[in-house]
Amino acid sequence: MRAIFTCGGTGGHINPALAIAKLLRERRPESEILFVGAERGLETSLVPMDSFKIVTVDISSLRRSLSPGAISHNIQTAMKMSASVRRAKEIIADFRPDIVVGTGGYASFPVVYAASKLKIPTAIHESNAVFGLTTKLLSGRATKVMLSFRESLAQCPDQARAVVTGMPVKNDFILADRKNARRELSLLEGEKLIVSFWGSLGARDMNRIIADFIKLETELRGFKHIHATGGRGYEWMPAYLRDSGVDLEKHQQIDMREYIYDMPRAMAAADLVLCRGGASTIGELCAQAKPSIIVPSPNVADNHQEKNARVLEKNGAAEVILESECTGEKLFGRAMELISDKEQLSKMSNAAADMAILDATQRIYDEITSMVKIG
Repeated sequence: MRAIFTCGGTGGHINPALAIAKLLRERRPESEILFVGAERGLETSLVPMDSFKIVTVDISSLRRSLSPGAISHNIQTAMKMSASVRRAKEIIADFRPDIVVGTGGYASFPVVYAASKLKIPTAIHESNAVFGLTTKLLSGRATKVMLSFRESLAQCPDQARAVVTGMPVKNDFILADRKNARRELSLLEGEKLIVSFWGSLGARDMNRIIADFIKLETELRGFKHIHATGGRGYEWMPAYLRDSGVDLEKHQQIDMREYIYDMPRAMAAADLVLCRGGASTIGELCAQAKPSIIVPSPNVADNHQEKNARVLEKNGAAEVILESECTGEKLFGRAMELISDKEQLSKMSNAAADMAILDATQRIYDEITSMVKIG
């Protein structure tokens, strides 16, 4: 089988493509796999780490603004589009794929579009609850539209071609055991654990809010807190806390790190997670049946993080606090109420578990292999 995977921009687009490609390589070692991404995109560094070849097209994002700078940028993007489609056709002609799979990001558009024009089977996967621009443009053209959320079905113009597959999640999250994780983290029987993070870089405003949260929790005992500041946050947050009168050396129950490298274990041990609403995080929360308070990033396309989070909230798996309304006191107060309410945590956990699709990667694999009649 010869397959092209095209993705880019964020982990929520890149990680599903890598998960599917790795399963294809495992099940069908003879397969030829090629990735296509955007020049200077995150995918150009992540994809080779899993020993896949990647080539690029010159494509950029659209800016949702009428400012002179945004208009100029969008004109350049439009000019690049036809050239990127021609480049995609050249890549397809050279590689001769049996199928092209797009998992989001602007690089996906010219590649999936070119493949559809060339009558090659195509599949797209939408990781978020709301269709991104690429999915909107391709959903009426792709052979198969695969969705992470059941709630997204109504957005597909031809639901006969849509299928709910779920969001691929790393096995480390699916297989992590709560009892083992708590023992490895030296948590006492009945001791509560809160895990918080705002992304790999961190978010300055949210880290300031969690600093206020930490100051409040220094007055309490009976639970632990692991917080990941992110790369940028770690540069200033320790000093910021000291200036606020918090000496973390005197509060060993608070574990502030730059990154949580053992996230599957930390999340498995947690009673409550405080986080953003990215697609990968949502999938991980559901896979581990974790109650959460989600503060969606307001700085994302089409406000998709809030829309992801609202799906969990509607199903009873999470609570949502908008960043514009979030303070350290408000976040702390609600977190304390939740971790003290065993019944509510259990309801939220069960709701998250009901939303989980643990075999998402297998479902997507089955879909794409059946499309080329070798599944």
